[in-house]
Amino acid sequence: MAFVSFLIPCFVIGTDIAFSCQNTDDFVGASSPGDIVIGGLFAVHSEMLHPEEHPIKPVIQNCAGFEIQIFLQTLAMIHAIETINNSTLLSGVTLGYEIYDTCAEVTKAMASALRFLAKFNSSKDIVEFKCNYSDYVPRIKAVTGASYSEVSMAVSRLLALQLIPQVSPASSAEILSDKIRFPSFFRTIPSDFHQTRAMAHLICESGWNWIGVIAIDDDNGRFALESFGVQAMANNVCIAFKEMLPAYLSDNTFQTKVDHAIEKIVKETRVNVIVVFMRQFHVLKLFKKAVERNVNKIWIASDNWSAAVKISTIPNIRQLGTIVGFGFKSGDISTFQDFLRNLHEKPTDNNKFLHEYIMLLSVCAHLEYHDFQMCISNQSQDDLLQNVENKHQIWRDGFLNANIEPGFIHSTILAVYAIAHAIKGQCKDRNCKDPSAFTPWELLEELKKVTVIDDDKEIKFDSNGDMSTSYDVLLWKEIDGHMEITTMAEYDPEKGDFIFEDEEKKKEFLDLKKVQSTCSQHCRPGQMKKVTESPHTCCYECVYCPENHYSNQTDMDYCYRCNNKTYWAPANSTTCYRKTIHFLAWTDWFAIFLLLLSAFGVVLVLSISVIFTRNLNTPVVKASGGLTVCYIILFSHFLIFLSTVFFVDEPTEFKCKTRQALFGISFALCISCILIKSLKILLAFSFDPKLQNFLKCLYKPIPTVVTCTGIQVIICTFWLIFRTPFVKQNFSIPRAIILECNEGSIVAFGIMLGYIAALAFICFIFAFKGRKLPENYNEAKFITFGMLIYFIAWIVFIPVYATTFGKYLPAVEIIVVLISNYGILCCTFLPKCYIIIYKQETNTKSAFLKTIYTYSSKSAGSVAVSQISLDSKSSSSRATISDSCKSEKNSVNGNCHFQVPGQRLIKGEVLPKNTARTVARKRLSSI
Repeated sequence: MAFVSFLIPCFVIGTDIAFSCQNTDDFVGASSPGDIVIGGLFAVHSEMLHPEEHPIKPVIQNCAGFEIQIFLQTLAMIHAIETINNSTLLSGVTLGYEIYDTCAEVTKAMASALRFLAKFNSSKDIVEFKCNYSDYVPRIKAVTGASYSEVSMAVSRLLALQLIPQVSPASSAEILSDKIRFPSFFRTIPSDFHQTRAMAHLICESGWNWIGVIAIDDDNGRFALESFGVQAMANNVCIAFKEMLPAYLSDNTFQTKVDHAIEKIVKETRVNVIVVFMRQFHVLKLFKKAVERNVNKIWIASDNWSAAVKISTIPNIRQLGTIVGFGFKSGDISTFQDFLRNLHEKPTDNNKFLHEYIMLLSVCAHLEYHDFQMCISNQSQDDLLQNVENKHQIWRDGFLNANIEPGFIHSTILAVYAIAHAIKGQCKDRNCKDPSAFTPWELLEELKKVTVIDDDKEIKFDSNGDMSTSYDVLLWKEIDGHMEITTMAEYDPEKGDFIFEDEEKKKEFLDLKKVQSTCSQHCRPGQMKKVTESPHTCCYECVYCPENHYSNQTDMDYCYRCNNKTYWAPANSTTCYRKTIHFLAWTDWFAIFLLLLSAFGVVLVLSISVIFTRNLNTPVVKASGGLTVCYIILFSHFLIFLSTVFFVDEPTEFKCKTRQALFGISFALCISCILIKSLKILLAFSFDPKLQNFLKCLYKPIPTVVTCTGIQVIICTFWLIFRTPFVKQNFSIPRAIILECNEGSIVAFGIMLGYIAALAFICFIFAFKGRKLPENYNEAKFITFGMLIYFIAWIVFIPVYATTFGKYLPAVEIIVVLISNYGILCCTFLPKCYIIIYKQETNTKSAFLKTIYTYSSKSAGSVAVSQISLDSKSSSSRATISDSCKSEKNSVNGNCHFQVPGQRLIKGEVLPKNTARTVARKRLSSI
């Protein structure tokens, strides 16, 4: 037992001596001589050990955490250089290499870069300071690497001093595309700009908008997070939380922050999608903790770990949910796989990485697959034993091939070939066996123009030094109990599209939508988002679109407004509906009713015309002014009834212009004729000499009718010329368009109606004065009633018309027109028709004379009595009839006389019968 205790420290000391940096040559991980040497920087180990002694000394320490995937990249570089040397690409010029392990540490990478800058053939690896490095020949001509962007940023700034080309197969940070800050940096992969855009595009396509992000707290992680944030915002994706983990596993707070990140994921139950920008060893730690907490989410992997086999072999990884990642597009790497199968035959003298791998195989040989991987990753250089015997017996065939990440291997080989083609361009006219044949900065200019053939496609660096290759969208699937990393789709960065090989792959992509990861429920069509107090735009309430607004897609920020003039929409609408056109149509029941009333009026007019025509020579017809006057009045009534037709059905310009003019002129003609009749009646039965003289001057039938009607014609003509009515669309009703006639000028419309009212009022006054005519011929009384009906109808019309809107507005005017027209027509003609039909015995000349005689006798006696009463009051002596006659100086042959219309003097004391009959005849003839 004591012997064993003694032996282990000896092994540890021996291992420490074997791997520690005793001199500059020990610092090189793998090397091979050549005419032109290419440097390599790879993080073969995941961390550098830190001494516990104090004070800390500036000593380059050993590393821990052997990374199989990065080790494979160093082998890919070696394989590519050996393949080129065995080909005719460089025509006898051999390439050498010096590959260094950065241990994922910027400090160690800078130490390697300093050796690259050392002068060629300098025994002491001295870096000369110069103001001009144009003729300076450094140790190497170009560099492949580094594995991580943070390391590449630091190294590139140092290499830019001598403009040594650096071609990275894995550093994807967007900032490295800046040629002002990194003039000598190139890469054979796309920028993170395309990767973060692809991720945001995937998230958006899957309907997710509430996600979490976990990144490492270094330059690469911060830049990736910033770039993704911009792309997420552009795709309306909100980041619920961001967790930053320490960049180095040796950080004392690493595990605490992992625990905090897992707690955050568990707490945010609505977040079901997590984007992870981390290195593989970080993800390994995170996922182990997530498996313990039974976290089940969708994980979106960055290119750093999307194809990591060692992560896919974590026990119970299927419990984590679905893993979707983006990996660099791979090419044909079959020759590299053959290279790996024969790797156990390669010497390890100049390849410390291979030597260490073989030692790890020996140490971990007794373990199963996943534990074997973990054993390799967890060993430090200080723990390894120098036991390299029987290496063929412990070699695991297929282990390296199973851990290949094709994208990184392909991009590494591509980087070596890009440098080789640039060297070929420089060696056309030069002897490149001489290391000083060209300088790095000249190779840099050549590299900018290089075109490499890859899978029969020409690819080259763009102006930013990037190769815009596509991405493979990777899906981790459980097949036969093992997690397999499969290619689900291809993402084209230039077009921004996902390309699927077949429908099955597309279905796998669409199945991702089944998982919900949103802050709020999706707003359905007909709804819109209403922002809540949350600072995130993805957190909102869904509210219905208000009336006359609509939304036809999900999750709309606002509702579209319908064109209020022609369209409408109810609340919560997904579309706008065309407004229905409303007008008083022929088929409307109310329009039919009004038209039937108009038709009945026309029938009534025609019936009266027939009755009057058949009774042309009767006293009633003659007393009505004769057939001509009756026909004119009846024709005007017919036109008024006819004008109502123009108020029905769809308005047109012709209808709008015709209906008011036709009604106004017809009504003016009708009232003018009735006015003449009123004047004639009043003139025939007036016993006042002064009034009779006035009426005689006024009574000129034809000029009066023409003048009164002509004035209305002039009014309507001016109206139609200067402010003509037109068809108007009324949008005041929310869901309908009312087609109506705009009168053009309310003033002109009022003047037209006011003029008719003025004629009707004059007619009313004259008819009112003659209301006490004989009962069998009391036309003035009925004319008075007709005018009263007219006034009442139109007085009511004004407020009703002003407050009514909609398609029944024309019906209001039709009703008033019908009421006034029926009132005047019935009052003017129906009493006469009644006498003609039912009182034929009174419609004779003798009966008429008798009625007139009786009325005249009473009227004459009334006049005499009135005269005597007046004279008795004016006389100072005893009043007698003779004195009265004397005072009036109208005595003829001792009798008193008085004047009556149609006869100069009538004896007044006792009116003879023959005189009364004469008066009656004269009244009848004047009527």
